[in-house]
Amino acid sequence: MRIATYNVNGVNGRLPVLLRWLEQARPDVACLQELKAPDEKFPRAAIEQAGYGAIWHGQKSWNGVAILTRGCQPVETRRGLPGDPDDLHSRYLEAACFGLVVGCLYLPNGNPAPGPKFDYKLRWFDRLARHAAGLLAQDVPVVLAGDYNVMPTDLDVYKPERWLDDALFRPEVRAAYRDLVAQGWTDALRTLHPGERIYTFWDYFRNAYGRDAGLRIDHLLLSPSLAPRLQAAGVDREVRGWEKTSDHAPTWIELAPARG
Repeated sequence: MRIATYNVNGVNGRLPVLLRWLEQARPDVACLQELKAPDEKFPRAAIEQAGYGAIWHGQKSWNGVAILTRGCQPVETRRGLPGDPDDLHSRYLEAACFGLVVGCLYLPNGNPAPGPKFDYKLRWFDRLARHAAGLLAQDVPVVLAGDYNVMPTDLDVYKPERWLDDALFRPEVRAAYRDLVAQGWTDALRTLHPGERIYTFWDYFRNAYGRDAGLRIDHLLLSPSLAPRLQAAGVDREVRGWEKTSDHAPTWIELAPARG
């Protein structure tokens, strides 16, 4: 089973790229972020024609997340992250599919830092950690996939010294990520590629992709019962080089079948 996360940076404007990737990679589950479209503008017909069922949580111009499943319909289990009824951002969606619980998330960017946006990011991270702990307590196989907007270590950013004050790399954010993983989650890509510089995002400016000046900010975390099934993990980085593409590349894992 292949599960992928992909910040599409506008699901309608980049729909040809998304459909091309779905046809080529054929993930069983695809978690999308930054739809940048209200619910009624989600391209459901095109997604279904590509062979995928979908649920989505949209928002006009900003944010937005979706979960696609190949050949079936995902069963929505949660819409929105608990803990703040006043938070109306479309950043979290959860579904049951293929015997798993899949959480798709788009964590706030947080810049400029310090400031209100950074404070919101830390609060959101705290809410995510509390919800993640609750999922672990249920002892079910879970994947938390998405754009976390954090480079966990120096290995995850092309020039760490240039990012020290950025909200994606500040010590508070990296500590929040470490604390989340320490609950018992497995960072799939880093576990299988412990010493490699692997990026998932390259800015549109200054030929970042051509220079491989990237960041690893898209992550898939696996619950303890699911981690032993991890077989492979990688990034479809060539997608970043396609015409009119997102500034992110799809990041994926492959899981062995469940025993029994």
